[in-house]
Formats: sequence, C-alpha cells, structure tokens
Amino acid sequence: MNLKHYLPVAAACLIMAGCNTGKTGQTIGIDLANLDTTALPGTDFYQYACGGWMKKHPLTAEYSQYGSFTILAEENRKQMQGLIEGLAAQQHEAGSVAQKVADLYKMAMDSVKLNQDGIAPIKAELEEIAALKDKKDVYALLGSLERRGITSYLGTGVGADQKNSAMNAVYTGQAGLSMGERDYYLATDEATTKIREAFKVHVVKMLQLAGYDEATAQKTRDIVMDVETRLAEAFRSMVELRDPQANYNKMTMDDVRKQTPTFNWDAYLTNLGLKDVQEIIVQQPEALTAAAKLLDTLPADQQVLYLQWKLIDHAASFLSDDIVEQNFDFYSRTMSGAQEMQPRWKRAVSVTSGVLGEAVGQMYVEKYFPAAAKERMVGLVKNLQDALGERIKALEWMSDETKAKALEKLAAFHVKIGYPDKWKDYSKLEIKNDSYYANIERATVWASDENMAKAGKPVDKEEWHMTPQTVNAYYNPTTNEICFPAGILQPPFFDMNADDAFNYGAIGVVIGHEMTHGFDDQGRQYDKEGNLTDWWTAEDAERFNERAQVMVNFFDSIQVAPGVHANGKQTLGENIADYGGLQVSYQAFKKATAQNPLPVVDGLTPEQRFFLAYAGVWANNVRPEFVLYLTKMDVHSLGEWRVNGALPQIDAWYEAFNITESDPMFLPKAERVSIW
Repeated sequence: MNLKHYLPVAAACLIMAGCNTGKTGQTIGIDLANLDTTALPGTDFYQYACGGWMKKHPLTAEYSQYGSFTILAEENRKQMQGLIEGLAAQQHEAGSVAQKVADLYKMAMDSVKLNQDGIAPIKAELEEIAALKDKKDVYALLGSLERRGITSYLGTGVGADQKNSAMNAVYTGQAGLSMGERDYYLATDEATTKIREAFKVHVVKMLQLAGYDEATAQKTRDIVMDVETRLAEAFRSMVELRDPQANYNKMTMDDVRKQTPTFNWDAYLTNLGLKDVQEIIVQQPEALTAAAKLLDTLPADQQVLYLQWKLIDHAASFLSDDIVEQNFDFYSRTMSGAQEMQPRWKRAVSVTSGVLGEAVGQMYVEKYFPAAAKERMVGLVKNLQDALGERIKALEWMSDETKAKALEKLAAFHVKIGYPDKWKDYSKLEIKNDSYYANIERATVWASDENMAKAGKPVDKEEWHMTPQTVNAYYNPTTNEICFPAGILQPPFFDMNADDAFNYGAIGVVIGHEMTHGFDDQGRQYDKEGNLTDWWTAEDAERFNERAQVMVNFFDSIQVAPGVHANGKQTLGENIADYGGLQVSYQAFKKATAQNPLPVVDGLTPEQRFFLAYAGVWANNVRPEFVLYLTKMDVHSLGEWRVNGALPQIDAWYEAFNITESDPMFLPKAERVSIW
C-alpha cells in the first residue's frame, strides 16, 4: 500500500564517479545504426536518435510494445530460465527452497495436467461461494477470498503510516474492477466503448468455459457490469489518486463503523488475517461508502455470481489452456494489442520468479552480479547525489529555509543497490504436487499473511519492494529510499568499455530520475523521515506549483493518437523526474569530465552522445491499442514523449545540437520548465 514510483528502465551503470576520463580503448557505447540521420534533431529528436533501432526491431506478434527495456527484460528471463531449469532437472530435499522453485516451475510447464484438470482446481471454491445464502455471511467470505488474492469491492493491506512512517498501519481503498481503471466503465469514446463491449463478451465466454450455461453466463455478465460500473462511479480518477493528502484519512474503527453501519468489519478483517485493529486509513471514503451500499443491497444470489466471476477472473492464468487463451484474448489482445501469447516457458519463469522472488534473486545475483559491482554503483549514486545538492543550492526561486530542509532530505536518502542484505525466508510457504493454481493460492495466502502480520509493528526499512532480478528502479517516499536492483545494472544499457557520456546519459539519468522523485509534486510532500508533512514555506510551495503547471500544460498539449491527448497531471511526477534526472546527470557528467574532456567521435560531441544515450533508453515500438491503454493507466509518459517532451525543457540539449528558433521542437526559454 506504500506510495512508490516505479520507473521502467533498461539502463545500467556500475561505474565509479568520474572514473572514465578519456582512456584509450573506450567506445562511445552508441550503435550509430540505431540513428535515423535522415531526421533532424530539432524536428523529431526521438526519430533521429531511435529511428534506426525501431526499423531494426519491428513488433512481433508476442508484444504490445518492444523496446530497449524489453530486450534487457528478455535477457534477464533467459538467465533465470537457465537457473530454474537447472534446479528442475534435479531432485531436492522436500521443503527446501530448491524443491519449491523446481516444483512450481514444473507445475507451470505441465500442460497435460493443466488441461486434464480443467476447472477442477477452483471447483471447491466455486462451491464455497455458492453456499452463500444470506447477505450477512458475505463479509467473512469477502475477507477470506481477499486473503487468497480474489479482490472485490475494496482492497485492504498494511504499509507504512504516511504520517508516522516508522510504524505500519492498515489501509483500505478502492479496488476490484476487472478492467482495472474506472474510465473503462464510464468513458463514452469509441475506443473505450468497443473495449467495454468486448469485455461483456469475454465474461460470457469465460463463464461458459467454466461450465456455466449460456443463460447463467449472461445473467452474471449483467451483474458484473452493474456492480463494477456502480463502483467505478464512486472511484477517484488516476489524477485524484496522486494527491497523498486527499488519500490519507485515518479513522478509528468506531468511526469507520459509524460511517458504514451495515458493513461487518469484524468478520471481514478477521478472515483477512487482521485482529485488534484500532485504526484504519481509508484512502477513498466515497468508494468505501459505495462498496458498503452494494454489499448491503445486492441480493445474495447475485453476490454469489459476482464473486464466482471474480474467482474465475483471478485464477484464469493458472488453469487449462482454453481458459488461459480466452483470458489473453481480452486482457492482452483486445486491451493491449498483443497478437500472440508468450511461450509457456516465459510465463512459467515469470511466475516462478514472482512467487519465489528473492529465492530466484539470490541465485541470480550469485551468478550475474558480483559484489564489486555493488560497490562501484555506490560511487556513481554519490556523484549524482552531490550534483542534485549543488542544483538545490543554486535555485533562485527557493528560499534558504526550504533549501536547508531539501538538502537534509537529500542527505538522508537511503540507497539500496543490487540485492538485500537479508534474504526473505520461504520456509513456511508450501509448494506441492497438487495443482498449479493451488500452489499460486498458497503463495498468495503466504504473502498476504506476511503483510498483515506487519500491522502495528515498526517498518522494516531494509525490506525490498522489488526483487533483485527486476529490470526496474523505484523511490519510496515513506522510507525516503532509492532502489536499483541488480536486474538493471548490466548490458545493454551499461557498457564497462563505454565513456562517461554514454553511462551518464543512460543509467545516470535513471539514478537522477529516482532522486528527483523525492522532490516531485508528490515526493516533495514527504520529509526526510518519510512523513507526509508540509516542510515548505507557503511562498516556495506556490512557486513550485506554478512551475509544475508549466509541465502539465506542455504535456496536455501533446496528441498521442488522433483525438487523444496526454494527461499532464497524471504523468506530472514522472515528467518532473525525467526532467530532474536529465539536469542532475548532465551536471554530474560535466563535472566528472571537466579535467579530461572527452573527444569528438564519429562526428558526435560528448554532449550529443549524452542525449543520444538517454533517448536510446526509450527506443520503443508500440501498438496503437497499447498507446490508448497506457494513456489511461500509466503515470509515465509514452517513450517517444519521454524524449521529445523532456528534451525541449533542457537548455544543454539546445546547445549540444544547435537547436534554434527555426526548429519545430524549439521552445522559447521563458516557456521551458524550470524546477530542479
């Protein structure tokens, strides 16, 4: 339930700060064939920097998008495949981590058993739901199902109390929409309406595959649409969800019960695994009110059909091939544009790596991430931290009072690199040879119980929220931490033989991006201890908001598809972080090479190579369906606009490529973003 920022990146750097100073034998790290030199940098920099790459990497049927990030993720998956299949080929002691990894993977790969089992793995749970005869019994069932990962009506979990960040608290918030986002139920544009109609067809097909007759399947479809549309009407938008103060409403359980008198909190929380809850943070009160009303008014027979749908929808990826294929057909083919399902081994590796993440991660780092690499990454992070500090000190729009607190927060950053110092204990998780879904459910219950057990206890600030093999990075405001898993710290985005222009342009910007999240429109609201509190002067906060609005307006003006615009407020935090990452890393790059400037190579200056390396991180081909999906669902801008939207805000980019008023991408200096 923590507020985290996830940056999907495929960049890596293990370089010591300033260690690359023009030594012989170094390369520029950039494949010139990835450029499209028929495009002009000032007209379409993304096409200029990535056009050759996009031509060389056309989308295949498997992908909704394929980019630099995908290449690294696929390479990681092949590495994990080798590790996991090596275990699967051997016998292991029952209860050992090796046995659990091997057996879960083998269950995922056993198509014969999966297809023989059909719907059988969830039959007992379907019957459990069918036994519901009285609405008053739904609350206990609701908690029990949620503990197993079957979320409906609302979602509850444990995370750091955002206003007392040293302690864990219970949160509840809007959740349970099958299509994930409220606009899929409410928007009336042609593309969304088409998806909504396809969802109705999908529900009927799935239920028929599960053994329901057509009349019952159609009745259930109508119930699903009614319930989820009514929930969606009470849900907050993606933009509204980005306001941490508005989504923090701590209440005593007595007050919660008064506001939702028909909701049996004792039954729900007990069956979810929570006891003696005294307070709860209600993130979206209006959504909770709507859920409570639905639970109280929906007849029991309709509750049964709705919850059975939620079970089938949840379990679909772990059942027989016909159900898996239908699930893919809607959620991936219709919603995202992918044409072909991933091979079974890829899906099996991903699930095994997800369920037993740190067990697989421990094997992964032992083979692919030497301890020395972790130490070298520390040096680069420190260099970027220094550069951000220098920029904060130089801000003309911020008062000394706020600057002092900003620098304190920066100095307090908790940096996590590569892998955790203490590995997760999987001894209580049982993996056995009954069914693939049964193992997934046991793993879900195990993870839920682990989370619920944290309620009311101190936050473990050494816990990782990503596995080491993840190709990603994050900033977590409640612990004021930046994390760079081992998965991103490898080629193709870090090249030990490449010069600083490349490495600062790629991983350097990624590091700066995560640091800037501590000072974006959300992160800036948390202090150095991770508490949601206002540490800004009123005047500085107003100046920040005015400058951030420039970013909002710029991205609102971008048309990502015919008649579809980017959402500047929804993507504001990530856009600020891209902007800050570029500014911070460029300053660190110039400082690192000041004494030994890098040469011009292949007609490209070091400054030009910095920006080309950055653009290369976001090289990507994407399907039209996925453009629409991401614009609704993602807080990140599309890859093209993380380049063409970010660089016109950066003065150094104009200087590097001699961009003038005559170039289409030119922005007058007065209209550029100026924050960090």
